[in-house]
Amino acid sequence: MRLKGRVCIVTGGSRGIGAAIGRAFGREGAIVAVNYHARGDAANAVVDDVRRLGGDAWAVRADVRDRGAVTAMVDEVARRCGRIDVLVNNAGILTRGPLVSMTDAAWDETIESNLRSVFLVTRAVLPHMLERGMGKIINISSQLGQKGLAGHVHYAAAKAGIIGFTRALAREVGPRGIHVNGIAPGVVETDLIGPITDELRQARTAPMALGRMGVPDDVAPTAVFLASDDSSYYAGQTLCPNGGDLMA
Repeated sequence: MRLKGRVCIVTGGSRGIGAAIGRAFGREGAIVAVNYHARGDAANAVVDDVRRLGGDAWAVRADVRDRGAVTAMVDEVARRCGRIDVLVNNAGILTRGPLVSMTDAAWDETIESNLRSVFLVTRAVLPHMLERGMGKIINISSQLGQKGLAGHVHYAAAKAGIIGFTRALAREVGPRGIHVNGIAPGVVETDLIGPITDELRQARTAPMALGRMGVPDDVAPTAVFLASDDSSYYAGQTLCPNGGDLMA
């Protein structure tokens, strides 16, 4: 029970990697605010799982692109629990398209959902952590922020921005007791990336050292590690559960 009693916010916690992280935190005894935007039923299913696994949880709706909604969410967690120990910035979207024909709207939507949201939620949570002189912030990036991929320039830019954000903030608040780190997963089978054909699976797994795509439960243990005292000497790092797809 490495996170017993710790108050955690997981954005985008109703599905995929966020849901797996919430469940993993529950196994470790955490209190989890499962953030969602539209899928309340899925968020409540995660809440039930967290409670069944030994933690406590509730679902909190907020569009993490909206400053007012973010402020209300963070205030609710702080009021309900008295503190915030761990923040996981996981919420995001994935769309595809070549840059030459990309609209301003498509670019802005991805940057707002995947990068601006990290800024907004972190800024709202930080005062609560700084007041106590402790806290863990975990930012979910992607290996595409490290290696790039054609047709995903906007997504790669946002995810690379998260890596830079993580490093800079770690230097800014590390001396005040706040640990800021990130996770850059490889290809993980979630509904975010859509259906995967056998042909695509073979093409994607061929260069991987482990020869398979990941699943959300392959990423969640890294989040548990970064949220726990076991990572007390980590700062500004981006850990990479990617099956050997990117070795750098």
